[in-house]
Amino acid sequence: MGKEIRQLREALLDLTGVLNRPQPDAALIAAAGVDLDRALFPLLARVERLGPLGIVELAELAGRDYSTVSRQVAKLESLGLVSRCPSPNDGRVRAAVITDQGRVMTDALDAARRKIIEELLAGWEAKEVGELARLLRKFADDALGWVKTL
Repeated sequence: MGKEIRQLREALLDLTGVLNRPQPDAALIAAAGVDLDRALFPLLARVERLGPLGIVELAELAGRDYSTVSRQVAKLESLGLVSRCPSPNDGRVRAAVITDQGRVMTDALDAARRKIIEELLAGWEAKEVGELARLLRKFADDALGWVKTL
């Protein structure tokens, strides 16, 4: 199993490298035909999928510092893509929630992302894609559970 763990680690490092490069985000934004600062798009996507989210929680999820995320959420709010409301978990916290305008943008980004992924998987069999999706979800869920124990 040592060889497989090394291969998995190397694949994860390669994927992390791809995901952290600015070019794929810029290409996705261009393909979606939206006008959005590349730094804001991961935050908008997390708010859409997991919101409402407080700044501290969003910063933790994005791996960014609180002050940076606070400024970026303020920018998203000024663009009309998110709004702030009392958190359902703690009324003292103002949470970011997606607006209708923000949802239109994330829908366009999702459609562009789907097209890119379909192109990447064009040579794969449906069974392989299903197995990849199932195993990645299982691994991600286990990793998220592990992080919560830290």
